[in-house]
Amino acid sequence: MCPQCPQCSQSAPPVPPARPLSRRVRVGGGQDTVFLLSGTDPGIHLYRENEALHQFEERPVQELFPELQELPSNVLWLDVCNLPGSARRLTAFGCHSGYVRVAHVDQATRTVLQSWSIQQDGPISRVLLFLPPQETGADSGGGHGDAGTGGGHGDAAGPPPAPCYSLLVASTVELSVVYRDVLAQGLGEQLVLPGSEQHDSVLCALLGATALDGSRELLLGTYGQELLCFRPCGRGFRLAWSRRFPSPLLALRCADLTGDGLSELAVGCLKGLHVLQHSLVPTARCLLERLRREVARRARGPPGGAAGT
Repeated sequence: MCPQCPQCSQSAPPVPPARPLSRRVRVGGGQDTVFLLSGTDPGIHLYRENEALHQFEERPVQELFPELQELPSNVLWLDVCNLPGSARRLTAFGCHSGYVRVAHVDQATRTVLQSWSIQQDGPISRVLLFLPPQETGADSGGGHGDAGTGGGHGDAAGPPPAPCYSLLVASTVELSVVYRDVLAQGLGEQLVLPGSEQHDSVLCALLGATALDGSRELLLGTYGQELLCFRPCGRGFRLAWSRRFPSPLLALRCADLTGDGLSELAVGCLKGLHVLQHSLVPTARCLLERLRREVARRARGPPGGAAGT
């Protein structure tokens, strides 16, 4: 029991934690928040709230996540996303042994519908499930929607079209790759991020917008103190720009920190926090150009309609 807050409880994990993750999952007809914790053992620990005791307790992971059983090594990174408009989800994880698995799961029946895996040569430092930039909506956040941040469950008649989710896999010793449309092709179509072989371990990754054209890019932060920006190019990606920092990069987040309507890029490094902002002159120029286009569009009136008086 916490002395500062009698309603709080403390629970020591059975192993030293490596990667905590909280997610909303379907339980019966509702949803519940659970915590997934990877550690130094080859397993994932599931914590779920005991409402009667008002505390989180460890539960067998197969109760809600059957895809996280029989792991060959300890998991270094785990990503889970709920598929919008359905009761299904995608789960991806990478292990210290270089093992990568992606699973397509029906949350209502706790059934693994599809599963794909690969074996790489070195530890997997990061996996990220994301929609391709041209399919990403406003609620996509860092890379994908879930039940708590925009991924809902629709009631429309007929199954919705399968989203074209891709998977980023970054290693400590190999180049970074993207597997396109994992629901349709599994791990069969691999795209190498050009130039990633010239950098070392990727410690963080994000699907964010750094340009003023609304497009989204893949951002990778490395132990070698480099921030890499990969922009979509045809069916692949190209290295648009890179920037060096004074210490290894640990975390990335796009957010409107100043309240001016433009997203800044927060870069968490080993020795501090850096915030990248847009320059005012090109931003003002872009805003004026968009205002001119909007005024011209309104002056033309609606397509096919009569001109206003």
